[in-house]
Amino acid sequence: MKKIILCAALAATLTACQRETGPDPLKLTGKMFVFNYRLAYATYTITLNKMEPVPDGSVVVATFENPAGGEPLTLTRKLFPKLDKVVLESPDITCVKKERPYAVTIEVKGPDGATLQKLETTVTSDVDQSVMPARPLVVGPAYDKNPEVFRNGLAPTNFDTAACPA
Repeated sequence: MKKIILCAALAATLTACQRETGPDPLKLTGKMFVFNYRLAYATYTITLNKMEPVPDGSVVVATFENPAGGEPLTLTRKLFPKLDKVVLESPDITCVKKERPYAVTIEVKGPDGATLQKLETTVTSDVDQSVMPARPLVVGPAYDKNPEVFRNGLAPTNFDTAACPA
């Protein structure tokens, strides 16, 4: 009988010593800028792997520094229990500068809004926004040549490139 009481007391003590929050649910696995020259836009792309289960109804909120200045860009995505990977793509951005780090904050929030995890990182581009055309090269669902760029169906000698307002 004493062994049972001792074991119960030991189990209660061990349970009380466990960490309350547990390991982080997401692990950052990739971060980069994606330049879509055909459609003339750029985005941040962040990839994460789910390391631990999260409560149903949890979301991830990403805040991206706006390279053009002004308010940061935010994105909220629901976390699905059966998906092990999370891909976050920012709204379209402009004015990315080569070799300049841009801040990104990622928060995992439970269904009650409580923060379960917070990640802070930076994303740096190896090319400048000036590699982008000023206007999309294609338009519409069939990716037809953009008539503003291809006049009379012919490619211009030089494409206008994107410029950032001063």
